[in-house]
Amino acid sequence: MSTSTGTTTARPRRRPVGVPRHHSGTSSMSPAQPRKSWGVTVVAAFYLVYTFFPLVWLVISSTKTQADFISTFGFAPGHSFAFWDNLVMVFTYSNGAFTRWLLNTLLYVVVGGGGAVFLAVLAGYGLAKYRFPGRQAVFLTVMGAIAVPSAALAVPQFLMFAKLGLTNNPIAVIVPSLVAPFALYLMYIFASESVPNELLEAARVDGASEFRTFFQVSLPLLAPGIVTVSLFTATTTWNNYFLPLIMLKDSSWYPLIIGLNQWNQQSYIPGAQPVQNLVVMGSLLTILPLIVTFLFLQRYWQAGLAAGSVKA
Repeated sequence: MSTSTGTTTARPRRRPVGVPRHHSGTSSMSPAQPRKSWGVTVVAAFYLVYTFFPLVWLVISSTKTQADFISTFGFAPGHSFAFWDNLVMVFTYSNGAFTRWLLNTLLYVVVGGGGAVFLAVLAGYGLAKYRFPGRQAVFLTVMGAIAVPSAALAVPQFLMFAKLGLTNNPIAVIVPSLVAPFALYLMYIFASESVPNELLEAARVDGASEFRTFFQVSLPLLAPGIVTVSLFTATTTWNNYFLPLIMLKDSSWYPLIIGLNQWNQQSYIPGAQPVQNLVVMGSLLTILPLIVTFLFLQRYWQAGLAAGSVKA
């Protein structure tokens, strides 16, 4: 606007709505920084130390001879490094019993645990995507079975298998392992959230059969959930102690966890040779497959746990 003196007075610029007075047009607002909590850091550090505490002891103790294992401090190295000697002795002691127990454990995990995953995937998908008479009763039965501890069912299962004459053989361990109510429930939740009903209807309209719809459409979407259930089931079967303990009498069918406990009991039997160094080395070898499996499948495991937590 021009004045009588020839000077020009500029209009003041209006402040945009929503922009604070101290905001400059040339600067951008910095994103909010996450708050740091020392309490959470301390708790996480304590949990980390607590978790690695027994693992560190296991690694150090696996390098000791039987004499050093008894005479030295648990977290102190022994007088001689016997890691490779212990490793060889584990596979040769008692006519290679450790190898037999390892193969038995793999049998129980692959057949029993793998069968449990297969049945859980089919049953969980069926409960989630199909409507049939008695569906609610089946679901309530599964929920009730989750609340019952597996140890409480071990004795009735033993009595039933003893009546059938099926104890003291792998069937007595594999057949009960096929039933995994918690795995079924996880697959039911995952199938409900990850497989859209509209996608199934589109496949049916295109003429796909139910089997083709399941294997070509649904199964790829269920992959993270299957991996999650497989990890849980494999860990449970690998560490199963009470069921094989009461079902098996022949040591040639023992899994690793029972066999190593048998070696450990030699330390308390008068006149028997203690082999605690071999028990420690065998324990280290026993947990290595689980650690490697979790590390390789961690991303699928996390994706499966997060299924259904965020809705689009």
